[in-house]
Amino acid sequence: MPAAEEPSCCLEGGEQQYLQQVRHILQHGHRKEDRTGTGTISVFGMQARYSLRDQFPLLTTKRVFWKGVLEELLWFIKGSTNAKELSAKGVKIWDANGSREFLDKQGFYTREEGDLGPVYGFQWRHFGAEYKDMHTVNFYIIDTKPEISQQGSRGEVQYPVPSGSECYGNLAFINDLDYSKQGVDQLQKVIEMIKTNPDDRRMLMCAWNPKDISLMALPPCHALCQFYVLNGELSCQLYQRSGDMGLGVPFNIASYSLLTYMIAHVTGLKPGEFIHTLGDAHIYLNHVEPLKVQLQREPRPLPRLRILRKVEDVSDFKAEDFQIEGYDPHPPIKMEMAV
Repeated sequence: MPAAEEPSCCLEGGEQQYLQQVRHILQHGHRKEDRTGTGTISVFGMQARYSLRDQFPLLTTKRVFWKGVLEELLWFIKGSTNAKELSAKGVKIWDANGSREFLDKQGFYTREEGDLGPVYGFQWRHFGAEYKDMHTVNFYIIDTKPEISQQGSRGEVQYPVPSGSECYGNLAFINDLDYSKQGVDQLQKVIEMIKTNPDDRRMLMCAWNPKDISLMALPPCHALCQFYVLNGELSCQLYQRSGDMGLGVPFNIASYSLLTYMIAHVTGLKPGEFIHTLGDAHIYLNHVEPLKVQLQREPRPLPRLRILRKVEDVSDFKAEDFQIEGYDPHPPIKMEMAV
């Protein structure tokens, strides 16, 4: 069979699948233009399967920014759309898309710098709600105060308190700045279905909301994930409409694998597989040479992920709850982000 007929669904295990996808795109991909003006080599439709049983697919042929993977996922789960929150933790991956220059370029002239619009976390936790801004809190009002109820819908809320709120001692009262019970909490619904009806075929979470696309600084690349339970194991399949093979895809593999571990933990299951389905799988032209360097490296054993304490609610996870063991990657490879 000619090399051009090589299937895009790689059958080898572990990290080799990712590397083979990169090779396939370099050898058989098509030149395409893109919104960033950088130019890409692209293939449409690829798939890989990563085992999550006693291993974690954090690539070893270059060092992957684990702290960034972890903090971004916790940020999604929190429902935040504020890039400054991540940046304050040393995770700058959303800084460019939340910059004044980028927001103005997208026509968001009056939006505060750092406000990404109703991106991933908002869609996961409040799908269908009307987006206000990045300061609107994502926590439930837990105690309405009758003595101030005439002044509007106010209540005592948990951390964080948005700027502009009124504080009385240790209590913070927010005036109409709460998303509680607005929209659909897709993440919580998925978890409830896994617990109560694990054979359900509707355990999906979608970040692609056509109504809100025009409000987002960047439309979702990883658009839809589905969960599947078999023999006490939880698996996840991600459909990613657009996959930046050099920078984004290694990050996305780790992120949704971590999400699967977290949901498995709170539902009493073991992690099974992460299946990664790509739509437009592409290599930016300025990533070709760095990826050729990466392809020359021999993969090392994948690390393991440990969750260090029992957590009942997925929203209660903290960064210190996770430990990567046995991660011995090759050095980082610098690749510029296309904005």
